[in-house]
Amino acid sequence: MTWYLRGKAAIAGVATAHLGEAPGFSHMEIAATAARAALADAGLTLADVDGLFAVSMHAVFPALTYGEYLGIQPRFSEATIVGGSSAVVQMLHAAMALEHGLCDVALIVYGSNQRTASGRLHSPSGAENLPYEKPYALRSPIAGYAMSAARHMHDYGTTREQLAEVAVAARMWAAMNQEAFDRAPLTAEEVLASRMVCDPLTVRDCCLVTDGGGAIVMTRADRAKDLAKPPVHLLSCAGAHTHRQYSMMPDLTTTAAVDSGARAFAMAGLKPADVDVLQVYDAFTINAVMLLEDLGFCPKGEGGAYVGGGRLRPGGDLPFNTYGGGLSCTHPGMLGIFTTIEAVRQLRGECGARQVAGATIGLAHGNGGMFAHESTALLGTEAAL
Repeated sequence: MTWYLRGKAAIAGVATAHLGEAPGFSHMEIAATAARAALADAGLTLADVDGLFAVSMHAVFPALTYGEYLGIQPRFSEATIVGGSSAVVQMLHAAMALEHGLCDVALIVYGSNQRTASGRLHSPSGAENLPYEKPYALRSPIAGYAMSAARHMHDYGTTREQLAEVAVAARMWAAMNQEAFDRAPLTAEEVLASRMVCDPLTVRDCCLVTDGGGAIVMTRADRAKDLAKPPVHLLSCAGAHTHRQYSMMPDLTTTAAVDSGARAFAMAGLKPADVDVLQVYDAFTINAVMLLEDLGFCPKGEGGAYVGGGRLRPGGDLPFNTYGGGLSCTHPGMLGIFTTIEAVRQLRGECGARQVAGATIGLAHGNGGMFAHESTALLGTEAAL
């Protein structure tokens, strides 16, 4: 039995803003630019918004902060923060709010100026007392991902060459995306020879540090069909988490995407083979390998071999992170919202040179913390209903 909310809510507008470097702009200004652009994409204005779903790494009370800055006082608001997966799982919350009449137009919005403000990856974890990790000055978040990569290599024979293929594929997609921050050619040899940051991950195995914002506008499906752009329907959405501190992760090579993915596919009545475009949170190359396994695209332990042979590259069997992902397009602290935006653009046929022909079903996946929270959404065109 499929999910009772399947296809009831739709994405009517999406937008990005200030990807790359935005000197002089605050995170609020970046978020507001994205919000206005997404509403314009849907043919709506801020006056139409009565549901606000805010995500931020910079504001303690993001719904209040963004609501005040945008000049809106919504009927319904929330600010779930579960790391980079927040904006994906918020689509589930927005769909429920829309279905039950708590709001009519839901705005999901994110903004960050981490590159020009600090020049480094910003992590809110430093403000927390993480009792099992703080004494060791764990280099968050890369140390956790590096340990998972090392364990995956140990258990399954995954190689650095296989991880490098993920970075190369991302760069090839980014080369076709005018919004991408790094579009220069990249070879596997260059990935392997680049500076080691946290063994076994080199700087090219790591995501970018950029500024940027994104926004998603959702309405009920019956209203969305009358707006400016073809609606992209939310077929399902699920989230799951296993830990907060990396030292409490039950299995270093298995994530909660096993649960979020399985439930999302069951809700939608779909399976991995039905997905035309796949947008996955690639903060590090190991993310792609492990999440492809956990989402059911290949068996556990076979992710390294699965990403080889050009499968993820343009023209390959699996259109994966077709905008360049966090490795080559953008990574302003939390990437989740951008996985959804690219999936929507692909399903609407708006991606130009990187467009996947005939795409009707897309998967957007977010990752939060150090493989702590995972969220999976399946999206579809009218043809997918």
